[in-house]
Amino acid sequence: MSSQSAIKVRLLGFSGIPFADIVSSARTCYSSKGIVLPNEVSSPQASKSPGDYLPMVQSLYQAGHHTTFQHSYLHFSMENISRHSIWSFLHSHPFYNSEQVSQRYVKVKKDQLFVPEGLNETTLGILQECYQWQIDSYQNFAKRLESLAESEYLKRFKSRKGTKIAKKEVQKKCWEIARYLLPVGTTAYLHHTVSFITLLRYYRLCDVFDVPMEQKEIVRQMMAEIISEDSNLPEIIQDPLPLETTPEYAFFQTYEKSWVPSGFCQEFDKELNGKVSRLIDYQVNQEQTLARSLREVGGLGSDVEDSKLIGWVMDSNQNSLHGESLNLGTHSKLMRCLLHSHYVFQKKLSHSADSQDQRHRMIPGSRPILERHFTGEPDYVTPFLINLDDELKKEYSHKMERNWDFVNKGLSHGMSFEQASYMLPNALAIRFSESGDLLNLKHKMAMRLCYNAQEEIWQASLEEALQITNVHPTIGKFLLPPCTIRKAASVRPICPEGPRFCGVPVWKLQREEYQRTI
Repeated sequence: MSSQSAIKVRLLGFSGIPFADIVSSARTCYSSKGIVLPNEVSSPQASKSPGDYLPMVQSLYQAGHHTTFQHSYLHFSMENISRHSIWSFLHSHPFYNSEQVSQRYVKVKKDQLFVPEGLNETTLGILQECYQWQIDSYQNFAKRLESLAESEYLKRFKSRKGTKIAKKEVQKKCWEIARYLLPVGTTAYLHHTVSFITLLRYYRLCDVFDVPMEQKEIVRQMMAEIISEDSNLPEIIQDPLPLETTPEYAFFQTYEKSWVPSGFCQEFDKELNGKVSRLIDYQVNQEQTLARSLREVGGLGSDVEDSKLIGWVMDSNQNSLHGESLNLGTHSKLMRCLLHSHYVFQKKLSHSADSQDQRHRMIPGSRPILERHFTGEPDYVTPFLINLDDELKKEYSHKMERNWDFVNKGLSHGMSFEQASYMLPNALAIRFSESGDLLNLKHKMAMRLCYNAQEEIWQASLEEALQITNVHPTIGKFLLPPCTIRKAASVRPICPEGPRFCGVPVWKLQREEYQRTI
């Protein structure tokens, strides 16, 4: 197997010169003559040089007045970045936008694998042998899935038997399921946009778990790209914090004797009690609080029933904004009332599924540092379709055992956990807590209760909607998939997916009737 290409980060565009944007926006706050423009700071004709403003910018930075650092947006392209670092670092916060190549719909090639630094001849050989085995397994297992995937697909689309579209869709589903065998070290290419203040945060805290070596190189290149456009920046950039000074590192040192990963995982799974997602906390009076806030917006008395008020904001038959393609809730006075209701879930997803789940950035999660969950034993999630066939399930299980053998072999030959972690499969189980307000949870479920959504996230969303309904029925009954919402809002076509229609008239079903195998 050929060695993987080097990380490559390019600055594709930026909305302004960061230093000039900081100075001009800060000066505008105290300007009696109107707006101060960036070119009044950066142009050769400016009355002062940029260096004259350096003490002011440093003072703003030290005082935490960082809104002035947020006006410049930086648009990067990134290549040969591991999906592990994207999950652990680039997508672990809400202040970014990314578009990356899909593993669900794009076949992975054998040269798209990340090779960490610092491996010797022996450990590099172990990594490459594992990667080659994983790629071969991915390709072979996709073929093994074809018959079963076709059978389940044609249960939805009977009229498509023997057609080109059926063959194409079945192949895509096979690759989607087979990707669970791929390593988290599989690379991606993506567009990634952040504000300048987010880049400063990246730089300051890039030396953190899980993969600090890769993260530091990504951020080093990001910073170098913008400095090449704005030479004033080095004077205000703090060096990265060493890993040993982070709270996570100190936390581990303090509680090292209490670290029992196998016991933790068993306890967590027992609490889930067979669920993908379990509701573990909520405000008892959420329906009353929601109704109260709606009264406040409308200046209403207590004579209007709570259920009628909640229906006004939650029911797409009454609130036309639910039928809009844009997510307009944050900008609506009534819908902002949903921000007062909050729910917390305990969840277990595969690394692959969680990489998609975390893209719902307004539903934050406290995701683990994987080394603290690693037991050395296979710990993975099995896709729906594989569970339908005992032989495929047995084969999948054997492949997972072999995968963990490679990881343990690497560790026994001196790999750090960081280096070995790239060999862990996409199927790796991720255990964490996730929470969100009702406004953003409703939007997420309107996206992820669709039968086209990634299956684990779909299952988790269904379980969450039903559990919320159990404790707050007036709220929960409105947590619905997009087609059902659009039907109630009289929006046509009912399914928003067009040619990607899932094949099931979900809007005719009760949520308790939902079932999926593909």
